Amino acid sequence: MTAPARLSVVTVAWQTGPRLLEAVASILAAPGVDEFVLVNHGNPPELIRALRAMASNTDKFVLIETGGNLGFAKGCNIGARRTNGDYVLFLNPDAVLAPGVASRLKASAAELKDEALWAIGARITNADGTEQRGGRRGELTPASALSTFFALDRFLPGMRNLHYENRPLSEAMEPMPVVSGAALMMRRDDFLAIGGFDERYFLHVEDIDLCRKIRERGGSVWFEPRANIKHYGGTSHSSPFFVETHKGLGFVKYFWKYYPGPVQRLATMALIGPIFAALWGRASYLRLRGWAQAALHRRAVVRRLRRLKAHRAARS
Repeated sequence: MTAPARLSVVTVAWQTGPRLLEAVASILAAPGVDEFVLVNHGNPPELIRALRAMASNTDKFVLIETGGNLGFAKGCNIGARRTNGDYVLFLNPDAVLAPGVASRLKASAAELKDEALWAIGARITNADGTEQRGGRRGELTPASALSTFFALDRFLPGMRNLHYENRPLSEAMEPMPVVSGAALMMRRDDFLAIGGFDERYFLHVEDIDLCRKIRERGGSVWFEPRANIKHYGGTSHSSPFFVETHKGLGFVKYFWKYYPGPVQRLATMALIGPIFAALWGRASYLRLRGWAQAALHRRAVVRRLRRLKAHRAARS
């Protein structure tokens, strides 16, 4: 009788914030998870102490401390090499693994037993259950990037948006050009055999590159709408300019790698300015939104304290 397939979850964390402990607890409690490897690139001392305490209580939890931020791709590769499961599921540090999702992904993998090489991406949702952007995407090309960043698909015929989150959901797995590295599963041996994530990407675009590498080797990429994973997003204490800058650099590296012709590289050079303008515009919006939310929170706290003070004064 064949032994049940084992699933290892790999998470890479750097300055994640308090959601990390919720994410870790959900993974350790999830049925179907046989091993959890957390690659810690750096977090506040009190958070690291809590992680060490959690790891000391179970052999299921392996904590790797790298001593510095080595990037998402390299962290995932370090974690995958440390695992011993049949499958490896890469999961963001602010993603919650609900009961049943790991078992669902294992069952989905069993449906692909005749496929030589594959990756499965989960449906990534907001806290309210709506689908987040990026979980299922089209092929990244200079034209599709330009169309997406500047919403040209709304005005120009033939232009396509990269993101598919507004498309109807299928009832079962469906082939997809690109799924998100925030919740992506492969056979462990396959992942390592094709070289894992390209470590030249520090943060972002490594998942797009991996999906393309799988398809170019004759494999398949699948989106699993029945596996819903809540992803908070925006919990990192790092600057949005840091994140968006590395995303922009990732796009440039990707285009340089896959579109090497002189005309194509001229097109890439022409895209650099618009890409970074769009990404830094988004970073500015996120920073301003964060300041506004913090200011509103402070005002609410002050109002509560004043009401409490007034209440105590009235009672006295």
